[in-house]
Amino acid sequence: MSESRAQNTYLLIPIVLLSILAGTAAIRGPSILSLSGFGSAIIVAAPLILATYALMSIAIAGRGTVDLAIGPLLAFINVSLVTLNGLNLVTSPIAVFIVALGIGIIYQVLFALVIIVVRVQPIIVALSGFLALSGINRIILPRPGGVAPEWMSAWGLGNTIFSPILLILILATAGWLLFTLSPFYKHLRAMGYDERAAFTSGVRINLVRVGAHIIAGIFVGLGAICYTALIASGDPTQGTTMSLTAVTAVVLGGVSLSGGRGSVIGALLGAINLFLIGYVLATFNFGAVQAFVTQLFYGLILILSLLLTLLVPIIGRYIYFISPFAAFLVLGVIVASIMLQVSTAGSLAVAVPLGGSSPGPTNDLLTRFLILPPTSDPHSWSLAVSPWLAPLILACAAMLLATFVLRMMVVEATAMRFGVFGHAFAGGLILLLLLAVYILSGPVMSAAGGPAP
Repeated sequence: MSESRAQNTYLLIPIVLLSILAGTAAIRGPSILSLSGFGSAIIVAAPLILATYALMSIAIAGRGTVDLAIGPLLAFINVSLVTLNGLNLVTSPIAVFIVALGIGIIYQVLFALVIIVVRVQPIIVALSGFLALSGINRIILPRPGGVAPEWMSAWGLGNTIFSPILLILILATAGWLLFTLSPFYKHLRAMGYDERAAFTSGVRINLVRVGAHIIAGIFVGLGAICYTALIASGDPTQGTTMSLTAVTAVVLGGVSLSGGRGSVIGALLGAINLFLIGYVLATFNFGAVQAFVTQLFYGLILILSLLLTLLVPIIGRYIYFISPFAAFLVLGVIVASIMLQVSTAGSLAVAVPLGGSSPGPTNDLLTRFLILPPTSDPHSWSLAVSPWLAPLILACAAMLLATFVLRMMVVEATAMRFGVFGHAFAGGLILLLLLAVYILSGPVMSAAGGPAP
């Protein structure tokens, strides 16, 4: 199995999990299916997504570099920004971005230099940074408090989908995707796979490692800005939770902690899945033990993800023909249907006519979504299919069928023998042909329902 194909196989797990969690979240918490609901979800998930990007860039570099200090570092930047704002030293957007990104880059460069020069194991440096930053955060801000700049508080309102936080996420994701096209990224992955082989090939591994940590520092700084906008204050206590969640999201997204494998799409899916898990668990209302139950699930998911990482290469030999993109399309249609059903199920508003007769439902929202045909009577309701709905369903079915057929053609063309799915598909075509012959050879039915004379 080729490298790109193996990389894509790891994406099937977060894609399937995303579809299950998104459908469950829509059913359990329908409030998320609104402009304010999506906006709030983006604001809450943004720090975790950016922290996952930061951790992924270091993990790809190899040596088992798992920076457990990502969470405390994000909290350190958060309390520093709030404290400096209280002293009127850092208040403008430019100053906030410079300080946040600067602190993240300086710490990560020091991290890399300790690994390169002192030759200390990365896990020891990460654990030392975790403990040191956790204590420093308490010294700077003993308890949650302080006030963020006023313009940052406006960013974290979450009243709409389109916000500066969403712009930061889009630019960060697009920047990482562009970074994957550069030679530096190829050197980074080569170093993660085999550092000794990369060195003998002429890769300047020390420079590449420092560059990976600089990228991580940028993403941590952006994540701290989003987190400060979210809570509009300082909180020195969230470091441990953020580190555990980010590591779980990285592993769940198919990123190898041993280095060399990872993608921004996988990290994004892993972070979104972790957010949805927390959202779904919050709908069950476990009371005072809510936080402990959430952390328990995070730990279980981390263990299961590590086990699946060992099983994916074995399972991938049998499901290599399944395209993650095609699976995403199919499951996306299913999840979108669930969301549409949930969002329109309660849209039948009750209206009382002027005459005081019994109220009747209105179909405005259902008609808008092409589920019901428009009628002249606003209080009538029927199960008739909209004239636009049937063609849309047929078009989606045709696209899915064409995707499946083309995928099967490519797989069978490159295979050494005709596989099981090829036989099943050919058998289905033969059955359809026999059915068509039977229908055409049978008696012609008249419009009245009886046999034609």
